[in-house]
Amino acid sequence: MDFNVLFWFVPAAAALALAFAAYFYKQMKAESEGTERMAYIAKAVRQGAMAYLKQQYKVVTIVFVGCAAVFAIMAYVFKIQNEWVPFAFLTGGFFSGLSGFFGMKTATYASARTANAARNSMNSGLRMAFRSGAVMGLVVVGLGLLDISVWYLILDACVETANPAVKLCFITTTMLTFGMGASTQALFARVGGGIYTKAADVGADLVGKTEYNIPEDDPRNPATIADNVGDNVGDVAGMGADLYESYCGSILSTAALGAAAFAQDGVEMQTKAVFAPMLIAAVGIVLSIIGIFSVRTSEDANIKKLLSALSRGTNLSSILIVIATFGILYALGIENWIGLSFAVVVGLIVGIVIGQATEYYTSQSYKPTRQVSESGLTGPATVIISGMGLGMLSTAIPVIAVVVGILLSYMLATGFSMNPEDITIGLYGIAIASVGMLSTLGITLATDAYGPIADNAGGNAEMSGLEPEVRRRTDALDSLGNTTAATGKGFAIGSAALTALALLASYIEEIRIAMERSMPEVIINGKALMDANIFDFMQYFNVTLMNPTVLCGVFVGAMMAFLFCGLTMNAVGRAAQKMVTEVRRQFTEIKGILEGKAEPDYSRCVEISTRGAQQEMIFPSLLAIIVPIVIGVVLGVAGVVGLLIGSLSAGFMLAVFLANAGGAWDNAKKYIEEGNFGGKGSDVHKATVVGDTVGDPCKDTSGPSLNILIKLMSMVSIVMAGLTLAYSIL
Repeated sequence: MDFNVLFWFVPAAAALALAFAAYFYKQMKAESEGTERMAYIAKAVRQGAMAYLKQQYKVVTIVFVGCAAVFAIMAYVFKIQNEWVPFAFLTGGFFSGLSGFFGMKTATYASARTANAARNSMNSGLRMAFRSGAVMGLVVVGLGLLDISVWYLILDACVETANPAVKLCFITTTMLTFGMGASTQALFARVGGGIYTKAADVGADLVGKTEYNIPEDDPRNPATIADNVGDNVGDVAGMGADLYESYCGSILSTAALGAAAFAQDGVEMQTKAVFAPMLIAAVGIVLSIIGIFSVRTSEDANIKKLLSALSRGTNLSSILIVIATFGILYALGIENWIGLSFAVVVGLIVGIVIGQATEYYTSQSYKPTRQVSESGLTGPATVIISGMGLGMLSTAIPVIAVVVGILLSYMLATGFSMNPEDITIGLYGIAIASVGMLSTLGITLATDAYGPIADNAGGNAEMSGLEPEVRRRTDALDSLGNTTAATGKGFAIGSAALTALALLASYIEEIRIAMERSMPEVIINGKALMDANIFDFMQYFNVTLMNPTVLCGVFVGAMMAFLFCGLTMNAVGRAAQKMVTEVRRQFTEIKGILEGKAEPDYSRCVEISTRGAQQEMIFPSLLAIIVPIVIGVVLGVAGVVGLLIGSLSAGFMLAVFLANAGGAWDNAKKYIEEGNFGGKGSDVHKATVVGDTVGDPCKDTSGPSLNILIKLMSMVSIVMAGLTLAYSIL
């Protein structure tokens, strides 16, 4: 089979994903938003979300123009940068932002329609929320593969080199740099959206629930509209941009490693290794669509049945992609296709294990979260202590799963060889395992985006005064959404670990290309640049644990994870303080709010969240870009490798801890609200509300931002490889 013909399946699959996204969007828009009150509330949330996103994009545009100008000067004036990088950087950021925008626009239209569908049946509500979430899933994978395939065609047509093997290495490392644009946009979206949503959420809960004993999403609460807006800008737009860069990063890092690993086996085999991750992702799109259509449930479904319905779709897609992977790699005729196929299987299994572990530790259907609920009998302090302990314990299974996955995928790719000459092929196996984990992102992201849509639907039902049965259904859908969102965050963090390891190897490949451009005569361990493997480069740059520059880089990288979390946590705290003060002021000064005779000033709370997010997101995001550049100039290549290792190891575990502790605190509160241990309004409920507010920035701001931080630092290091080589002090 002609593998060049197979390549065209990639843009075709991208177009198919976008076509089905448009189909689901139109299908959703054709449904009714319900009563006039429901439509009014949905419009207020939609306008607030779009106004915030418009402001965020203004800030991000300034940053992107500045970065692109710097890259252009490096490329065209100092000749230490690939001349395609400024353009690749801009397109990566543009498509990442576009993914979040389309997902959020869909979510803001879907919430009222989901609440209205829940008036008919549970299954109707689930179908509406899930199909609307699928729009974002399919937009992310569709735009991601479209960007990748178009850039490949452009570079293949425009790049000219004497050595065809060098050409493919140049193309893949150039494509990898648009991941920095995607990561930069994703970090701004995650940090800004996370600060916005949690400032509103904390303000609404601490004052409304604990001080005035009014229900969540009660229209009397001034922060309730801002809270619903935040679900969209943080959990939808932020997650869309986040997983866009994860998806593209895994495919592109694998392609770059494939070009390097098979460079000595001829251009045909090298090209097959580059195409393999793209084709697996393309088939994953088709299978995700099949899985999406298989999700449905009965009217009497409980949380476990609802989870089972969503799991049916993701599991079906996963099983089919395993079968398809063997067929793809066999059809390509790639070397050791059986071992590499099993590496993809390993990646999928690791993703499933992390997802199941996250579900176990965060769902109120299981013992750990129920124990957190029970700890509320003795007050908020014990709720916080038990949640922290649970979060720490929950790191064990994901870490062990990733460790086993790394070892297995490496060994399967090398044919169980530990020969240093095979190290690049082994790393290719690890990278393609990350592709396997994200291959069905179209449906796994749909289960994640479903969460905030269901949450907003519950808010709409409460503010619209719908009958209790509808609220019961939306509460069930919302509770499921908390678990699927936690599972999605765990999945994103797990994929970030494998992708970051692949990016670390890709950094060395970018160093090779930079050296080929500026110092082609260098001999490494008696080999020409294009003949040396990663092990040779490690020796050349003295990347060992006995080198103090490596150790210094490790410490700085580990510190960055905690420093970044501290900055984002405090940002949420400052914004939340302003929100709490404003909500208290309105309850005190606007007479008749609690009696329902006067309407709160919702817009003032939206303004506080917007301003807080815009001001607070800039410094942490810019720090993630600046630190790798400084380390590269001061400590050189060895220091950068240490930096990336330190940030990956500390950031991965810290992210799992924060995401799972936050998810457990949230669902512990939900378990009380279902009528356990005294139910809503009890002292136990107030204690778990305090725990939930502590967990809010953990699970929705700091935790999910860490996996972007890990990859952004890797991407910045890759893009700045030429600068590091030319100007490093040590």
